[in-house]
Amino acid sequence: MGSIELVCPAGSPAMLEAAVEAGADSVYCGLRDETNARNFPGLNFDAGELAQAVTDCHRRGAKVLVAINTFARAGDEARWRRSAETALEAGADAIIAADLAVLAHVRALSPTARLHLSVQAAANTPEAIAFYAETFGVRRVVLPRVLSAQEIARLVADVATEVEAFVFGGLCVMAEGRCALSSYATGQSPNLSGVCSPPEAVSFERSAAGMTTRLAGLALDHAPAGKTVGYPTLCKGRFAVEGEASYLFEEPTSLNAMGLLAELRAAGVHAVKIEGRQRGKAYVARVTRAFRSAIDALDRGESTAPFEHLLTDLAEGGRETAGAYNKRWR
Repeated sequence: MGSIELVCPAGSPAMLEAAVEAGADSVYCGLRDETNARNFPGLNFDAGELAQAVTDCHRRGAKVLVAINTFARAGDEARWRRSAETALEAGADAIIAADLAVLAHVRALSPTARLHLSVQAAANTPEAIAFYAETFGVRRVVLPRVLSAQEIARLVADVATEVEAFVFGGLCVMAEGRCALSSYATGQSPNLSGVCSPPEAVSFERSAAGMTTRLAGLALDHAPAGKTVGYPTLCKGRFAVEGEASYLFEEPTSLNAMGLLAELRAAGVHAVKIEGRQRGKAYVARVTRAFRSAIDALDRGESTAPFEHLLTDLAEGGRETAGAYNKRWR
């Protein structure tokens, strides 16, 4: 049984360097526009930076995967075509996409280019995955975060593509690629604009009573003085229902499936992915190093237990979960 590939976020050239230095096998990044789902100001790569990143990573034995994983808008398809062409010209090892038109364009430009199906496509059945593989030559599918480890094992047995699974970082309560909550408040959604809760719509109001977070003027959460609040997103906001405020969609918490690495490898998962292109290089370095150590221990036949709680303080609300991997409700 081979080692699991460790795929790490690179929201900027500095983060890419940190990830590779800490032991990433692959890094995933996006161009500086709305064709990738982390289109935050100050992040991502221009064409020259991407080409340099590919050269540097290849020299050090790492791969670069370029996310062009938002959905192209009618009438503005040229933007997504240009991003695909830029990634190919830079020598990217794979393009991560969800939109059928983007997949078809890459296939037409370069029939041998390696395509990975983004989690945004939410493909989680053998039939769906077979469609993408047969139609566009997709070689790897990034699974949505709704499957248990047992369900992944059954799925892997029925598909011919490689499978990649998220193991750390933010969780999305919505079906992957189907969330429009942010657009209700801000007019921008991650699936089309590449950004959930755009920074220009976010505000933090401090008072003697504590901290209130707002999105486009809407109060989403409040914490008393001395307590922390997370970045305001509608899915993790508190709402008053029948006089009581509670987290209706999802409580602030983060995915940490390090303890399930052995089970995921046994299930046939080819690669594991860390979320967090909008985080800093210190975050990327620390998380990459911890997962590198755990995977190396697994390869030596050792337990991952010594590494499983090294990252708790990085979790939203200081809380970790294995998410759907250990779901008990079925």
